[in-house]
Amino acid sequence: MVTAAPTGAMLLSLDGIAHTFGHVRALDGASLQVRAGSVHALLGENGAGKTTLMRVVFGLLRAQHGVMHWRGAPITMRSPADALAHGIGMVHQHFTLVPSMTVAENIALGGHGGFAPQRAAERVRDVAARAGLVLDPNAHVEDLPIGAQQRCEIVKALARDVTLLILDEPTAVLAPAEAAELLRWIRRYADAGNAVVLITHKLRDALAVADDLTVLHRGRTVLTTPTRDTDQARVADAMLGGATMRTADVHTVSDPVELAVREVAPEALATARPSARPTVLALDGVSVRDTNGVERVRSATLQVRAGEIVGIGGVEGAGQRELLRVLAGRLSPTSGRRAIPERVGFVPEDRHRDALLLDAPLFENTALHGAGARRGLIDWNHVRARTSALLHRYDVRASGTETVARTLSGGNQQKLVLGRELEAAREALVVENPSRGLDFVATEAVHRALRVARDAGMAVVVYSSDLDEVVLLADRVFAMHEGTVIESVKDRDALGRAMLSGATGVNDGMASGPDA
Repeated sequence: MVTAAPTGAMLLSLDGIAHTFGHVRALDGASLQVRAGSVHALLGENGAGKTTLMRVVFGLLRAQHGVMHWRGAPITMRSPADALAHGIGMVHQHFTLVPSMTVAENIALGGHGGFAPQRAAERVRDVAARAGLVLDPNAHVEDLPIGAQQRCEIVKALARDVTLLILDEPTAVLAPAEAAELLRWIRRYADAGNAVVLITHKLRDALAVADDLTVLHRGRTVLTTPTRDTDQARVADAMLGGATMRTADVHTVSDPVELAVREVAPEALATARPSARPTVLALDGVSVRDTNGVERVRSATLQVRAGEIVGIGGVEGAGQRELLRVLAGRLSPTSGRRAIPERVGFVPEDRHRDALLLDAPLFENTALHGAGARRGLIDWNHVRARTSALLHRYDVRASGTETVARTLSGGNQQKLVLGRELEAAREALVVENPSRGLDFVATEAVHRALRVARDAGMAVVVYSSDLDEVVLLADRVFAMHEGTVIESVKDRDALGRAMLSGATGVNDGMASGPDA
């Protein structure tokens, strides 16, 4: 068993860490110091090197230069098993669970000896109870909501008796209440003498829970400070490379996104009343049952018009996942009527699992949209040319169309998927958690692309677990409560109440529809 270090003692120290992927220098002399009993926030733009640095600590990558000290002694982690043996665990942004297995089976993976189901279940209950995390050891992972899957990943690490826990964007896909509870748990875990490295793009989370923070910019450490000695403006400035950075360094969409809309011209939208705009997506009394016969969507009626963004809010498991897939044509209703265009763009929240071939080049990923419905030969020269234009138009930072998707940062992967779907389906777009795992600069680029699509006449549906994002982007807002779609006002608190209680947020003087 790994013993805890005295609170305040230096637990982990990294100095001059360098690592390259081909011609890309991901880490360029990065440094980091983590004390026992503390939460250390690791910040930076997408592609700044945060996850790469922690993969070095966890033994997934080997540093090409620099030195790592663990409990005062120099060390090289040769594998994740080596890191776990020393008491270092990591929960990745994209979960590593086996969906078809139970929680207990997932947590037992990588252990020693034969698998004893009862003993494994008892171990899960014990670890989860001591950590204050609710988890059913016999539940299948594929049936769990995102928040419970994350708890499973955390318990999997804690079951190895880790004293340093690395969390990569842990609140990215959580509802506000779940995120707040996780941050409280992180604080309790550190106060018990352990340490947490929190990779996050949410400055508010970092400043609220962390004792210390480090900012990386282009693989270099540009700021290390106790959280009490800094503020959001200084941290944001460091993430962007300082106040004197060149405008060209800011990762925003540099050129307007030009979209052709078949059904209605953008200039017509500018003068038409909202109620006169054509309906692009429509559900009438639609219900959806899952494979177990559970009704996930109940008699949903919803219309989305050309030239508007409709926002959806809902706690995990409220039915929004199924609703969005019905609107995107990826899931058929059990009952009711649906009218959607032949092609609807869809950006799922888990881009690694549902949107990208990570080990394929970018031009092959561009060809994915509608791949199951197309017939005939593919003109790969045309696909490469289209991909090159997409990279430029959506500011996807890559060396070329042959770049492997896995090597892109999360923000650039998201912009690639969004650009592909916008280019392929020009009437309607459905997006889940558009800024998941993105820093605020990449988030602004994605938000701008969605607004440009709306202004060009597309019907856009956006679900986000971040209610501020829903309210910021949407022209109209709906909540989901236990499978029911409820119209709400463009107000964060009203939307939250509708999500939790099912009460409508539309009342006197606060109509939220486009005809108001």
